[in-house]
Amino acid sequence: MTDNEDELTLDPDFARRFDAAPRGPCLLYLVSPASIDEGFADQLKAALDGGPVAAFQLRLKGLNDHAVARAAEPLQAICAERDVAFLVNDSMALAKRLGADGVHLGQGDGDPREARALLGPSAQIGVTCHDSRHLAMEAGEAGADYVAFGSFFPTTTKEVLHQPEPSILSWWSTLFELPCVAIGGITPDNGRELVKAGADFLAVCSAVWAHKDGPGAAVAAFQEVLKR
Repeated sequence: MTDNEDELTLDPDFARRFDAAPRGPCLLYLVSPASIDEGFADQLKAALDGGPVAAFQLRLKGLNDHAVARAAEPLQAICAERDVAFLVNDSMALAKRLGADGVHLGQGDGDPREARALLGPSAQIGVTCHDSRHLAMEAGEAGADYVAFGSFFPTTTKEVLHQPEPSILSWWSTLFELPCVAIGGITPDNGRELVKAGADFLAVCSAVWAHKDGPGAAVAAFQEVLKR
């Protein structure tokens, strides 16, 4: 597939043509706010008290690695206690330094092969693929453990330059075993269609940390949404 073929519209009913093997349950993947304070550790504990969470990604923008490492220490310990994978955003070097469970790479953050060589065979390596089937297949070929598509909905977390249709999740989950993550403006009210489309993980940020009843209530609200 070439980059130009990415521009071809996917048939929303693509997956119905195939007898695809059933996927496992969809899981919740928490992403930190872009900035946090010392009280965030309690928020993370509250979120994890709300229900099962598969992974937590530390995504702090505008800080140097030393500052992120300091912020990471208590959060990483909480995740280890709860058997939640702890991933670092952008920096494979920082993931190595922290002994993190993995790293999430944007398109400008390096090659998954390089991350694998640095972090070892057990590291979880994810790659942002926006709305591109081409980038997702490249990431899979490079040894990524998951590919992330989005932003599916408007979000204030980051500037939205790509907005795929849910059909990209159906296409991916029908043809490939590699897990796919849906991200971008996902809430308990709109996440169901992404689960039905084939998302293996819902990556959520503001819907949890800014929930009016607290992060625990938000995670609890997602549990029904995640069911196949």
